[in-house]
Amino acid sequence: MMEGTGFEGLALGQDLPDSQDSFAELWGNVFVFSSVSPPLLNLPLAHHNVWQDGNMEALLPEGFDEKLFEFPPEVSTADGVTPPASTVPVTSDHPGEFGFQLRFQKSGTAKSVTSTYSEILNKLYCQLAKTSLIEVLVTKELPTGALLRATAVYKKSDHVAEVVRRCPHHQKEDAADHSSHLIRVEGSQRAQYFEDPNTKRQSVTVPYELPQLGTEMTTILLSFMCNSSCMGGMNRRPILTILTLETPEGLVLGRRCFEVRVCACPGRDRKSEEIKSKTQIGTKQTTKRKNPAPTPNTSEKKAKSASSAEEEDKDVFVLRVRGRERYEWLKKIHDGLELLDRERLSKPTVSVKHEAAAPSGGKRLLRSDSE
Repeated sequence: MMEGTGFEGLALGQDLPDSQDSFAELWGNVFVFSSVSPPLLNLPLAHHNVWQDGNMEALLPEGFDEKLFEFPPEVSTADGVTPPASTVPVTSDHPGEFGFQLRFQKSGTAKSVTSTYSEILNKLYCQLAKTSLIEVLVTKELPTGALLRATAVYKKSDHVAEVVRRCPHHQKEDAADHSSHLIRVEGSQRAQYFEDPNTKRQSVTVPYELPQLGTEMTTILLSFMCNSSCMGGMNRRPILTILTLETPEGLVLGRRCFEVRVCACPGRDRKSEEIKSKTQIGTKQTTKRKNPAPTPNTSEKKAKSASSAEEEDKDVFVLRVRGRERYEWLKKIHDGLELLDRERLSKPTVSVKHEAAAPSGGKRLLRSDSE
């Protein structure tokens, strides 16, 4: 800076006299600057007259500020700056050191329910703009100012890079400032809505509240402001909701993830998807248990069929019959079959082969012309 401005009476690069004077003493002796226009010094308008009169001493500070050339303290990224959001959010559960867990309100699959949760599928079914109660549990005290953040992402890898937003139709009908946000926190005036400047992903935060007396959990109210089937929005693409427990600086303390389906009849859809899931699981297990055997030969098939028939005859089955008359008829049929089996076993089967008798003396029989 001295080379760009210079001081009168002091040549550039000249050593200080005696090389013992401090810079504070030099500052007190040198106060006349070379010709510099006022805008470069950012002087107030009231000081322009002082500059034109040449009374520069009035513009200088009374004493030397020892902290003039000290650098400002470095800001720690861990203490004061929110870490950047990842491009692809993590969807795996992580309770963390605080044992972060979620509980959902228990409700059946009746048609009248507005929100229901399936433990089998880890999936929440809810109606449009209807409140879903979610209970938050931790095992020990959280840091001061901890908050909960809810973010929606697409489940399939083909769409995970896209941002989950509401459809244009529902956005147009909503007059709120955060009308494009799919997830909304109800019942709290301290909820804040964010959009990441890099990824454009939207999220909503709410401060964590301590459990009330006699309870061990904190309840938050979430509502989803668009149907899963809305064109221009989710468009029948499955979504996941990531609920993270964070510090005010953005450090993640725990993470929980669950699937969400926004539909007109949550109870019906939950019931049908659970039945479908159980059927698929049973089919897979049956397929794994079956071991395909090699195809046997024709002779082996006949032998196995005969032996299997004998084995099946030895098996005993119980048949329940309703009504005495029907029982008597079936009993007569059964007795007749048993009698036939006994007669067949009592008569041994003899195979007779019709062969011509060989002539004595080794002579061949002469065949007649008629033969």
